[in-house]
Amino acid sequence: MTADPTPSGLAGVTAAAKSTGQRGLPPVHLWHPEHCGEIDIRIRKDGVWFHEGTPIGREALVRLFSTVLRLDPDGYHLVTPVEKLKIEVEDAPFIATRVDQVGGILRFETNVGDVVEAGPDNAVRVETDAATGEPRPYLHVRRGLEALIARPVFYELAELAVERDTPEGPRLGVASNGAWFPIAPAGAHRP
Repeated sequence: MTADPTPSGLAGVTAAAKSTGQRGLPPVHLWHPEHCGEIDIRIRKDGVWFHEGTPIGREALVRLFSTVLRLDPDGYHLVTPVEKLKIEVEDAPFIATRVDQVGGILRFETNVGDVVEAGPDNAVRVETDAATGEPRPYLHVRRGLEALIARPVFYELAELAVERDTPEGPRLGVASNGAWFPIAPAGAHRP
């Protein structure tokens, strides 16, 4: 009996992510492995990654895992060519920790090193908690994966916001790459 040369679980995910090198993201959307399971990895709503209840302290490892993260209809998975492992994500898997306005473009950086330009393919959206009225802003990062926009970054967006007339009434929003994104409900900025 020979041992399976392909590592599985956490070791398999690490090996697959490393094998892609530093030339962009691996094509996880093209991988449809037969072996599926679960792994005890959880991404807390504050963006901290845990494995078996312990925070993953190595930033490089979290960044590596983030490159093989995929959102499927049944949830979030770490995906390799041979294995698909379901993980738990409390809110969004990433946090937008910085925004810069460069010309007519809003360029965000995430806690895992992604640089994303908001625009038609990477929308900014804001949900409002019905009970508290608290905004929950998000940025599309890639293939359905989003970043929760950190509160200080959202405050920066509010400073950049301009009013536009919309069918719902006047709204504050931000523009980037030719797209406009409302960041508050209609009339919320008026007394």
